[in-house]
Amino acid sequence: MVGSIWRDVRTEFRHGNMVSRLIIINAAVFVVINILRIVLFGMNGARPNPLFDSIVEYLSVNSDGWLILYRPWTLLTHMFLHVDFFHILANMIFLYWFGRIVGDFIGNQRILPMYLMGGAFGVAVYFVVANLLGQGGNYALGASAAVMALVAAAGTIAPDYIMRLLLIGDVRLKYVVAVLIFLDLISIANSGSSGGHFAHLGGAFFGWLCIVQLQRGHDWTLPLSRLFSRISDWWDEQVHGYQPRRPEPHIVYRNPKAKKGKPAPPDTTRKSSAIPANHQEQLDAILDKIKQSGYDSLTQQEKEFLFNASKH
Repeated sequence: MVGSIWRDVRTEFRHGNMVSRLIIINAAVFVVINILRIVLFGMNGARPNPLFDSIVEYLSVNSDGWLILYRPWTLLTHMFLHVDFFHILANMIFLYWFGRIVGDFIGNQRILPMYLMGGAFGVAVYFVVANLLGQGGNYALGASAAVMALVAAAGTIAPDYIMRLLLIGDVRLKYVVAVLIFLDLISIANSGSSGGHFAHLGGAFFGWLCIVQLQRGHDWTLPLSRLFSRISDWWDEQVHGYQPRRPEPHIVYRNPKAKKGKPAPPDTTRKSSAIPANHQEQLDAILDKIKQSGYDSLTQQEKEFLFNASKH
């Protein structure tokens, strides 16, 4: 059974989209850290082990600036670290729901950069707020700020996208995002870890701002997308002995507020990256259908077309 699960996970990681890969990485870290917790718990006579707490803190981001300088890796590791089951469950559900929408609309290659940049912006907000509130020395962990960046991005891209929620029914995406942000706002006054909720709001603000800039033609994720593409190409060359050719990332999102006019003439100087007119028309029709009726209204053929388009 274990071998079968491992094969399924490995296959999904290799061939799945970036949302699936991020979920697998977060889940793997959660499993490892909790196995370590069980081992240390037993070694300490079924009592809480301070060594485990030290390990968690060693991988979490601290509000003390000096500790961040000594432990720069925590700026990355804290985004994938969860100890509590319900913490990771909520984050991974939101990552799956909203990350899939973001990937469908603006491309799979933008998911990881937005996740990392949203988490980093959340940390910056957490650091400032925690020190202003006199909470220096506290530490934060979890993917919440990074996930909230994708949540806000999805709400900005497709505010009228229909989500089907259990016990509630069809709800427009903008209302779901608004409720999640409002819950963080009211939690600031009712929680001892208000810095963490400010980090969530910081991630959400970055997600919103990133999409606004993308709609204006400024792709903030492009530098990281190109870096990850080069790393992936280098890895393929080392493992498989060849350098794959990859198309440059392009904006899939179509601004509904833009005035319709005559289509621009095709760029004959770069035929390899040009999108055929019939391909773009089909993509626009699918995006309009999602906006009106939701993702679940698509046929299997349309879902496959949208998935393949998001990978370019």
